Amino acid sequence: MTGQIQKTITPVDNSVYAERRPATSQQIELTLAKAVAAQTAWRRVPVGERAAICRRMKDWLVENADEIGKELTWQIGRPIAYSPFELRRGFNERVNYLCDIAERELADIAIEPKENFQRFIRREPLGTVLVLAPWNYPWLASVNAVVPAILAGNSVVLKIAPQTPLVAERYFEAFMAAGLPEGVFQFLHIDHDQVAEVIKDSRIGFVAFTGSVAGGHAVQRAASERFIATGLELGGKDPAYVRADANLEAAIENLVDGAMFNSGQSCCAVERIYVHQDVYDRFVEGAVELTRQYKLGNPLEDGVTLGPMVRTDAADKARAHIAEALSKGATALIDESHFPVSQAGTPYLGPQILVIVDHSMLVMTEETFAPIVGIMPVKDDDEAIRLMNDSKYGLTASIWTADVDAALRIGDQIETGTFYMNRCDYLDPALAWVGVKDSGRGCTLSKLGFEAFTRPKSFHLRLSL
Repeated sequence: MTGQIQKTITPVDNSVYAERRPATSQQIELTLAKAVAAQTAWRRVPVGERAAICRRMKDWLVENADEIGKELTWQIGRPIAYSPFELRRGFNERVNYLCDIAERELADIAIEPKENFQRFIRREPLGTVLVLAPWNYPWLASVNAVVPAILAGNSVVLKIAPQTPLVAERYFEAFMAAGLPEGVFQFLHIDHDQVAEVIKDSRIGFVAFTGSVAGGHAVQRAASERFIATGLELGGKDPAYVRADANLEAAIENLVDGAMFNSGQSCCAVERIYVHQDVYDRFVEGAVELTRQYKLGNPLEDGVTLGPMVRTDAADKARAHIAEALSKGATALIDESHFPVSQAGTPYLGPQILVIVDHSMLVMTEETFAPIVGIMPVKDDDEAIRLMNDSKYGLTASIWTADVDAALRIGDQIETGTFYMNRCDYLDPALAWVGVKDSGRGCTLSKLGFEAFTRPKSFHLRLSL
């Protein structure tokens, strides 16, 4: 219901951590008007100055990462040992890289000389960019759009998930501390109906959305009557393939972390693993041993490595995926008693490894978004390729092998936006972040990421008549 107070229920103890009233129609109107007015001047600011402000914004956030990290733990349940590093590592790295390349990548494109003519292509900002960001990695998912949009000369309005309202407010504090002109970055706490109305507003020039497939469809519907582009970074069911020649110790360590970190609540989490039959038993044994070493508990306590899921209904969905797999013949290898904090009716869910699984089970086909992974044996590369591609999603995929040529050959056949060898669950800011199929469309990061936030304008000047 429009106007209803948004409550952030912390998964730590199920209390109300924050309350925000959605913006009124008058507040939305003022925000959009300010964004348009501010962008008119901001687009004339040299790119180097824009980058300097973005760097100062980033520095302010990194300096306050401990406090902000604790806030994030309360909002989403990620262990306090990890929360500050979303800013100190990934956010810091991405802002630095985008600022490093901005002047070069946003410069005019020179055309080969032609007598009596000056010709070039200029990358013009789109105007006001609406960024719709999720709760699970609120800093990393938002920075992919917020910073390149501002570097390109746009104004930005950020709408963050109601689970993490303090992230939007901290962004604003950081940009103000950095000296960003008023109106270039703003945020709105608004509900779904209000989001749809903002998308339909003629002052929005682009929508960058990160979230569910259903949410992506809703964004598309809202934008369908306007000639604006949308960038959609949606779900994933990311696979990994462990070949017989893989370094098993490294593969186990990285893939278990890729499946369990942030309680598996990542669009590029490893959700299904295919292992060559020759090393399958050893891989499973090692993965189970490592998974049992996690400590599930209150994420504010020292030593906790696995916190609660964001909501009880999210944990219940994961429990339903496990139950459905077990009913179809799967075997669960992690005894629930090993994680006594894990309780039905709460967001606390212990990690789980499932074997004797197949693609008739939800746990191998639908996004589980939880610390759960299914592992299947395969006889060869061809079977692995077939199973990895047997998905409506295509965000990332990884292969674990000592054979680079084999990795390249297999990678060419995998339907995915990013293909890794001997790593997973990481975004390199120099590489394009893109999904295929139901994982979305559009591109962020890398030098290509600026293209979403600019349009080409050609200058064709005859020097004399």
